Amino acid sequence: MLTKYVTDMMTKSGKSPVFDNPKDFDLDYEDVTFTAVDGTELSGWLVKGSKDRVIIQSHFGVQCSRSGYSPEGKGMIKLWDENIRFLRQTKYFVDNGYSVLMFDLRNHGNSGAGTSELIAWGSEEAKDIIAAVQFISNHPDYSDADIGLLSICMGASSTVFAYDREDGLANFPNIKALIAVQPLRYTDYMKAMGVPSFLSRRVNDYNLDRGGADLSDSFFRYVPEVSVPTLVIQNSNDPWTNLNSVDEFYDLLPGKKEMLWLDLERKRAAAYNWLGESPESLTEFFNMHLRTP
Repeated sequence: MLTKYVTDMMTKSGKSPVFDNPKDFDLDYEDVTFTAVDGTELSGWLVKGSKDRVIIQSHFGVQCSRSGYSPEGKGMIKLWDENIRFLRQTKYFVDNGYSVLMFDLRNHGNSGAGTSELIAWGSEEAKDIIAAVQFISNHPDYSDADIGLLSICMGASSTVFAYDREDGLANFPNIKALIAVQPLRYTDYMKAMGVPSFLSRRVNDYNLDRGGADLSDSFFRYVPEVSVPTLVIQNSNDPWTNLNSVDEFYDLLPGKKEMLWLDLERKRAAAYNWLGESPESLTEFFNMHLRTP
């Protein structure tokens, strides 16, 4: 059934192995686990650098993990032809005075399945972002550290949803800045893929009927609640989104904000790969808003 196929493609995690290891980048780290408010156990790496500044990195959804994206096992249609290795930017962060928490969102990598095996495009994964911030905030070595959030695609929507929760990110004054990489609405993604509106609605209804999240519940309505300086990064040649929606996301942000348009290959994953190729753009922004160690 077409509806089921498209729904599974959007809400069931593909193969998202943790294929890298910080030791291969000569990084000091520890394997960590922590628990979200609903009991979901999350798995990650705490890569050790400065105790004054920590970046919490969250990844994009469905086919990604804390280590990035691997084309292995993805079939004929691949998001990118080579491994996108998030430890490249982590190495740069550590060399420039940061510690980094990298973790798998629920239903990805080595983390637990949560209360559902279905990906919620941020509304449930928001609990994981909060848990990661709590973990660092309560850690004896990092409890006084400034935190920067590097939130990629579904990581960005999860972060915005996390600002709306009563137990959410607004309760953590140690969060000093956010970089949101290619924020994407479900409806824009479906339209960019050529899925007609009636099928997009049918997919959402089917997902709701089987216990999934309301994918049409846009995180955009919570963007005005983001309370920290924010850098938005977007590939201007991204074929999978509505660039006007990225402008809308930016316009909704309150306070200090910056927009960085990239001129990259006509693939959405080009921007994800760019993060490891040009990490100095990321540290330049974080350096402006997090303390100097």
